Amino acid sequence: MQLSIIVPTFNEAPNIPELVARVSAAVEDIEAEIIVVDDSTDDTPAVVEDVARSAALPVRLIHRAKRTGGLGGAVMAGMKAAEADACLVMDADLQHPPEKIPELYRRFDQGDVDVVIASRYAGGGTSGGLADRTRVLVSSASTALTKAMFPLRLHDVTDPMTGFFLIDRRAVDPATLMPRGFKILLEILARRSLRIAEVPFDFAERHAGRSKASFRQGLHFLAQLTALRFGKMSLFALIGGLGAVANLAIMWVLIQLGVGYIVAAVIAAEATIIGNFLLQERFVFHDMKHEASGVWTRFAKSFAFNNTEALIRIPVIALLVETWHISSVIAAGMTLVVAFLVRFMFHSLVVYAPRRAGAPSRARQFVDELDAQAMSPGEL
Repeated sequence: MQLSIIVPTFNEAPNIPELVARVSAAVEDIEAEIIVVDDSTDDTPAVVEDVARSAALPVRLIHRAKRTGGLGGAVMAGMKAAEADACLVMDADLQHPPEKIPELYRRFDQGDVDVVIASRYAGGGTSGGLADRTRVLVSSASTALTKAMFPLRLHDVTDPMTGFFLIDRRAVDPATLMPRGFKILLEILARRSLRIAEVPFDFAERHAGRSKASFRQGLHFLAQLTALRFGKMSLFALIGGLGAVANLAIMWVLIQLGVGYIVAAVIAAEATIIGNFLLQERFVFHDMKHEASGVWTRFAKSFAFNNTEALIRIPVIALLVETWHISSVIAAGMTLVVAFLVRFMFHSLVVYAPRRAGAPSRARQFVDELDAQAMSPGEL
């Protein structure tokens, strides 16, 4: 097998017959297979199996009951199952034109690169398939932000956000990857220096179905980018910072409504404790949840600790206000900054501690995390 074509899918049933037909025609001179890694809730798996019976090339289906790692996790599952070391990743909606596959493969087959990226922004490429000017602006801004965060690794990459690329899976170390969203190429490029080439392509309109782009995916992208650049502790700090802003905002509003500053601080603290836990579950400690205790136990530990910390912190606020005559909002902000490191340590070492015997020591993992934070920016 020369080429394994990995297609992660989520509710793309209307696109499958056309996708397989066009891919089959495009790779008739290449010994290739299609691996559909499916997380759908519609009839996509049945459509794939039906199309596979008469397809001109092998079509395999991997249907995942649990969407571990999202689209990035699906791509990694496809690479693991691939027959060929040359793995091409593309979407099922035909915005990535199958007719470009031979050009990507020929460039890769020259043997001097590890990954060939189909770029919307290289010479001759276009992003016309984006739905409107807003999406074009968001895409361009996201690309610029990503390149600014990784100026060395992405210096020669015009489109690190693309989902259309061909990579030698032997150049990827799965142990270093923590796929958490849909920008798997960014995850790969940020983790390891690779030899890169680009091929321009025209980003087409969807063949059928609805776009999966959403505000939620935008949050996932920001979380992924922050974690890649700065690590888990800084992502925890980002969420803590958002919580601190929300805390102060709620407190200020309540004070303006005539609520006493102590009561206002209590209400603000409870609201942000719950909000922070939900965000940390989703974006910071998502990779630890499967080894930790159940969600309600984790919430109870987190809620109890944060309330205990608040019971200590709020009297300190009162002391600063009454004795030092500091503004109540400024006093609250000062105590939130001091509480950050203790909160991170408790959550990393206790709330998400492995429950299985023989699992790696959480203290050891915490030390490893601190070591990771000590890497110089140039290492990423």
